[in-house]
Amino acid sequence: MAVMQPDEASMEPPGWETIEELFAALESPLLSYALRRVGELSVAEDMVQEAFMKLHAQFEKVREPRRWLYRTVHNQALNHRRQADKIVPLNPQSGRGAQAATDATDPQPLPDEQIARWEGIGLVRLSLEALDERSRELIRLKFNDGLSYKEISTRTGLKAGYVGYLLHHALKSIADELAKLGVVP
Repeated sequence: MAVMQPDEASMEPPGWETIEELFAALESPLLSYALRRVGELSVAEDMVQEAFMKLHAQFEKVREPRRWLYRTVHNQALNHRRQADKIVPLNPQSGRGAQAATDATDPQPLPDEQIARWEGIGLVRLSLEALDERSRELIRLKFNDGLSYKEISTRTGLKAGYVGYLLHHALKSIADELAKLGVVP
């Protein structure tokens, strides 16, 4: 049985010269890790995507990207849990003698809110049209059809990690375009 030296334990495996290679190797394990921490797949996917976006911004500065990614996802999970603990559900039935609260607000948005929403939708559609066909298809499968990365991978023949990578860049491109147009999320 080979004994690892202390130096070897922290070394990154060879072949992680690009963020794409790192993404392909670590996206699934990171997703599993995040899912165990938060219990919601969509939240876990967002955390992993955000971690890779942060790494992408400073990839050259990070010496141990694997360790850095796991630490980032871990911290995001802790922050998510802290935020979830702050949310107090409004349950009017919980108080003694409480009567059911009635909501007197109109569920319809105001006309100016509806117009702003339509304008935002139009700008997103224009931004989508600026993408290449493959990116538009991946976004459609993810957000219109609600497919997971694995299901998209099966349909398109692309690896699941690469699907996530392409979606990340497509969404970043849309966000950049919307930011240029003055749309703030």
